[in-house]
Amino acid sequence: MKVVFLGTGGTYPSKHRNVTSVALQMPGEVLMFDCGEGTQRQLMHSSVSFMRISKVFVTHLHADHFLGIPGLIQSMSLNGRESELAIYGPNGTEETVKAMLNLGYFKCGYPVEARDIAPDSTLDFGTYTVRTASADHTVPALAYAVEESARPGRFDPSKAKALGVLEGPMFRRLQEGRAVTVKGSQVRPEEVMGPPRRGRKFVYTGDTRPSEGLVEFSRGADVLVHDCTVDSKHAKLASEFGHSTAAGAASVAKAACVKRLFLVHFSPRYDDVGILREEARVTFPDSETAEEFSDHVVRHSE
Repeated sequence: MKVVFLGTGGTYPSKHRNVTSVALQMPGEVLMFDCGEGTQRQLMHSSVSFMRISKVFVTHLHADHFLGIPGLIQSMSLNGRESELAIYGPNGTEETVKAMLNLGYFKCGYPVEARDIAPDSTLDFGTYTVRTASADHTVPALAYAVEESARPGRFDPSKAKALGVLEGPMFRRLQEGRAVTVKGSQVRPEEVMGPPRRGRKFVYTGDTRPSEGLVEFSRGADVLVHDCTVDSKHAKLASEFGHSTAAGAASVAKAACVKRLFLVHFSPRYDDVGILREEARVTFPDSETAEEFSDHVVRHSE
């Protein structure tokens, strides 16, 4: 699991950064969170293969979070994509995507499936789930959490040997969750494996004010990517327009006991976002201002 920041700005593209989009590289596919104007060009400068994007999750229908979708769809089509692209978002997403696909002579050579989803939904994709929660913005908005399925517990070779299991294929069989037979007796995986270990958790808030709901939603996340539009001098403005300050984002990260916080959605007023990073670190030291095209491997906690 790797997070790649494609755009880190808010409102409109500036000379320093593009509008917000985050890619999450998973085994065999890429999940995209928001797709602002010009994202397909950002992808060309990144380590992400845009043809491997399988799903796009839109937080809300403000233009700086979805205007890149038509270009992305067209770029994929022109490069011969055949597999389906799924697009999820709050109420109105399906209608918006259908309207995009009917613009002028717009043609798409592969299926695009758009779907509205509600807060407190869970989408099960086998090896991971995507959950949603309400974000506190000025329009209907979703936050997303990607949670991997639990991993098997740790294998204890000393326990296996004590039960007469020979090192080699039998060890592997037990680690795969299958029983083995030793001198007529069966040895079960649970006898030599520790308790299941939780998978990694990634949370992306989209545009939002800080809230108790997002604290609970983000609890224990390995990575939290949170709205940080302005510093605290503009706290009143941030609240009025449904955004967070750096201190507000850090307070969510601290209360939720996350491992690491990345700040995104910087106002165009900032050429240098160092002031935002330093403000957040006062409350939550493991805070970073995301840099475009940077990536971060999400590691297992144990």
